[in-house]
Amino acid sequence: MMIRPAGEEDVAALMDLRVEAEQWLSEAGIDQWRNPQTRAPALAKWQADIAAGRTWLVEEEGRVLATITLAPPDMDFWQPEDRPEDAVYVAKLITARAAMGRRLGGQLLDWAGHQAQQERKSWVRLDCWRSNTALQSFYVREGFEHVRTEAPAHRLSGWLGQRPASVVLHPDSRLLTG
Repeated sequence: MMIRPAGEEDVAALMDLRVEAEQWLSEAGIDQWRNPQTRAPALAKWQADIAAGRTWLVEEEGRVLATITLAPPDMDFWQPEDRPEDAVYVAKLITARAAMGRRLGGQLLDWAGHQAQQERKSWVRLDCWRSNTALQSFYVREGFEHVRTEAPAHRLSGWLGQRPASVVLHPDSRLLTG
């Protein structure tokens, strides 16, 4: 498996990955990413992240299996006293259903920690959907501590988690940087 920066030529494959995730979430009874008021702005923000070189993808044999974005801190959630400059922020972590059981999401979180360490940052942070308790539990199993939950009226995300950048839970990862 190879991880590399996503480019404009990858947008269609990344959107397909997102649509697959939306369908899976819907079938699981989770309303994440389907709100018409938040979907379009979220997709526009993601496309800006891709264009800015903040989005990465995992490929295997030419097939996109996952994506992760290392985004700027979202100031709707992270406050100055959190020292937002001391963290890497994970967004749009999506794995293909075909990669289920391979612990690819956890490997990408370890990779994000490595990126944070390279930038001399202490934390890997994220926010996730307030109502998606299964996803919150996944992050806790991956070593994240719940910091707090924020609930701005214009956002459905807001469960905030962080873990030290030095945490490695998947030392046998087979992700190679391209």
